[in-house]
Amino acid sequence: MDYEFTLTYQLDPHDCDQAEIVERMGAAGCTDALVGIGKVGRLALHFTRRAGTAREAVCTALRDLQAIIPGARLVEASPDLVGLTDIAEQLGVSRQNMRKLMLAHDADFPLPVHEGTSSLWHLCEVLDWLHARGTYQIGPPLREMAWANFAINRAKEARRPGPEMSDCFKP
Repeated sequence: MDYEFTLTYQLDPHDCDQAEIVERMGAAGCTDALVGIGKVGRLALHFTRRAGTAREAVCTALRDLQAIIPGARLVEASPDLVGLTDIAEQLGVSRQNMRKLMLAHDADFPLPVHEGTSSLWHLCEVLDWLHARGTYQIGPPLREMAWANFAINRAKEARRPGPEMSDCFKP
């Protein structure tokens, strides 16, 4: 099955020649990604990768890129964190439709990760909520990819150094 996802990287300042990186990707056979080079020092790769599972698709792409650009740091695997517009686009409905649905089901709609002028949700949680309600037909590849990206981003964040806060959550 073909899985679509995007991996965004912060490039190492000593290895940030984007054209040369694209050449290395081609030489390594990593040719299933559209390359976005709009922001200096960043590289966004939109993959359409054939694999048995979404996890396999993302993990093989991550391993490929680690070998090709070892100094690069993963910023985000997406789709994962999304706004209402992003969710609506994934489902082929209007943003207003998603907003009405969210407001009508405020008590059980998934909690946002960030709430504000532009709130953000984990796509996997919203898709599972919609699937459980039977509101929309959501293909398993999209749900599977959303969960794979959620897991990758969580693992990446768990490796970041920071103050230990586990004692705040003890019963």
